[in-house]
Amino acid sequence: MSSSRRAIALSDAEIADFVAAGRTLVLATLGPDGAPDPVPMWYVVDNAGAVLMRTYRKSQKVVNLRRDPRVAALIEAGERYVELRGVQLSGRIELVEDDDLVADVMVALLQKYEALADEHVVVARAAALQRAPKQVAMRLHVDSVASWDHRKLSS
Repeated sequence: MSSSRRAIALSDAEIADFVAAGRTLVLATLGPDGAPDPVPMWYVVDNAGAVLMRTYRKSQKVVNLRRDPRVAALIEAGERYVELRGVQLSGRIELVEDDDLVADVMVALLQKYEALADEHVVVARAAALQRAPKQVAMRLHVDSVASWDHRKLSS
């Protein structure tokens, strides 16, 4: 890695904070013709630091992942060039067909994106369990990380 690339890279702690605080992850699977198939995803980070998502079991991304679990995931922020920050996580997706995990991910997504209050978690989880059989949890296993923070260019 060049010295200028190292200069704008995020530290491990910065990467963890950035990923946890991120809003939308662009998940690129490999489509039927081998071309990248990017889709925006909402996600959560579990207590072990793993990125988790959920989707319908019959979705194209699941079809793609059953064929080839390799992915690239991008989380980015910034409006101007000097503000650009990002983390690219490359690895593979593990599809988990466990209704309890799917429900947990669904509730965690509601808490993160819809500000689900703690007092509503039990009811939301019961509802999520009813919808879980048609869905799958996706756990990202990271093999490599690339990061950048253009705000460091002016330092």
